[in-house]
Amino acid sequence: MEVLGIDIGGSGIKGAPVDVASGQLTQERLRIPTPQPARPEPVAEVVAEIVKHFSWSGPVGVTFPGVVMDGVVRTAPNLDQAWVGVDAGKLFDGARVLNDADAAGIAEVTFGQGRGKRGTVLMLTFGTGIGSALFVDGTLVPNTEFGHLELRGKEAEHRASDRVREERNLNWDKWAERVEEYLRHVDMLLSPSLIIIGGGVSKKADKFLPHIKVDTRVVPAALQNEAGIIGAALVAA
Repeated sequence: MEVLGIDIGGSGIKGAPVDVASGQLTQERLRIPTPQPARPEPVAEVVAEIVKHFSWSGPVGVTFPGVVMDGVVRTAPNLDQAWVGVDAGKLFDGARVLNDADAAGIAEVTFGQGRGKRGTVLMLTFGTGIGSALFVDGTLVPNTEFGHLELRGKEAEHRASDRVREERNLNWDKWAERVEEYLRHVDMLLSPSLIIIGGGVSKKADKFLPHIKVDTRVVPAALQNEAGIIGAALVAA
């Protein structure tokens, strides 16, 4: 069975059809820059453009960078506050909508590094912000927002996200120090058996992960930046 997965991020919106049995993309993904300001209507137009690009008429899953409850957006820290209270499921023509990090985590626990892992597994996505997905024995605890934990008087994602690395022009070693401090904090709070690092930086894990020392095992996501698309498709299936 194929389902169209669409992943809405702070900088780009990307989508592709996914074979939900194998977790493989069946066509090359399409990426379109996120409209600025990222208000509901312009974002919905990009989602519709991706659906049209693939001539899609089947089920669609869409990720959103914020808390989503029963399809309704509760928070949108890295898009636009006009999203709060919007029924995104309705806005996206009946698509199944969920938090972006939760989607990435579902994909990673189904097909990637978290597959078959018991105990507490934490997926963290580093991009425009820091997203989190928490699993206990393979079951998702939805809408955790550990990127907003406070570190040194700031939200963690305002210190250690990939966007901060780029904006501050931090080298990989310096950024790794910030990431390590954050990982030690969540490790202390949650005592996970595994931490999976996802988002765009997962492709460059060799540049920063060797500099990070945490008691818990930390691994890059196997599905890298496609995890959100795959997870959105899995949930919509």
